[in-house]
Amino acid sequence: MAERDMVVRVGSGVAAVPPARWNALAGEGNPFTSHAFLSALEDSGSVGPGTGWQPAPFLLEDGGGALVGAMPAYLKTHSQGEYVFDHGWAEAYARAGGRYYPKLQIAVPFTPATGPRVLSRSADDAALLLRAAETLCRQHGLSGAHATFITPDQVPIFEKAGWLLRHDVQFHWLNRGFASFDDFLATLSSRRRKDLRKERAAAGEGVTIRRLRGDEITPAHWDAFWTFYQDTGARKWGRPYLTRAAFALFAERLGAKVLLILAEVDGTPVAGALNFIGDDTLYGRYWGAIVDKPFLHFELCYYQAIDVAIALGLGRVEAGAQGQHKLARGYEPVATVSAHWLADPGLARAVAAFLAQEREGVAAEQRLLRRHTPYRRDG
Repeated sequence: MAERDMVVRVGSGVAAVPPARWNALAGEGNPFTSHAFLSALEDSGSVGPGTGWQPAPFLLEDGGGALVGAMPAYLKTHSQGEYVFDHGWAEAYARAGGRYYPKLQIAVPFTPATGPRVLSRSADDAALLLRAAETLCRQHGLSGAHATFITPDQVPIFEKAGWLLRHDVQFHWLNRGFASFDDFLATLSSRRRKDLRKERAAAGEGVTIRRLRGDEITPAHWDAFWTFYQDTGARKWGRPYLTRAAFALFAERLGAKVLLILAEVDGTPVAGALNFIGDDTLYGRYWGAIVDKPFLHFELCYYQAIDVAIALGLGRVEAGAQGQHKLARGYEPVATVSAHWLADPGLARAVAAFLAQEREGVAAEQRLLRRHTPYRRDG
């Protein structure tokens, strides 16, 4: 597709794009849209042939061949690993005689973390990329395009383009200038403060907790974490999304942005939580354990994350999708947004009507959840 001496190409993968060119658009603030992370998914076989996630990044070049815009995108043959659930749309469309798959997914695979989805320096270039996505769907018979976990500043780009907006709720911890975990605890009700202290004490009994970053993480550590991850993946998704090679590539390419928190008993790892560090956010991603120890999950995934965020001066912790149990541990309900363009006008009208009702329900849920946060209500 060409417009204004601009050309939009659909590439074979992010790995084929020179890292400096991709990162000049993606920036350094969000680890998941970096060339290092996206290329690691491709090179490890976590996405690509046989996975249902076929890399198809959109690349916008000017008349001189310079890369001025991009979108991480994938051709999908299923709806797994997205965390914004459209299985009902697919089933309804199939009953009506339509074919929902393949579809176009503008996202970071297996990663329900907010981030930029249109990588460009101008609103015009962003709009051109979205029009290119629509054109690809029409030309190749795709049912539609879906952009998930969009940052708030990019929502207007999709809204102006006429894409349908879908809201959901996640639980994030917000750092209000705390100097220590005790400072955070002081903002909670006395009952919740007491509960959190008890949980941390119980989780830490007989356990040594280690925080490892970048090249501090050895192959043996990754082997242990791979065991934890496989167990969690098998129970949650039926099969793990990531390959063993992905974890080593993350550490190799992202360095100190990778944080592995391990729990050990007598020097042997028994549980772990994998995190990624952004400019202002700690992203909790994967957890697993080979022991059933009360509150260890909360300690590794939530309380340790808060400790790290405070120590690094980060503004928030995003601890992944779902999980109302995070609410009692100081994580607050935050709205997330996805955007959807559907080629079939009938399907688009039906989804628009559904989303209007769903948004009302999500807004009401968020208001209700806010009333149940554990923070003190002085006065």
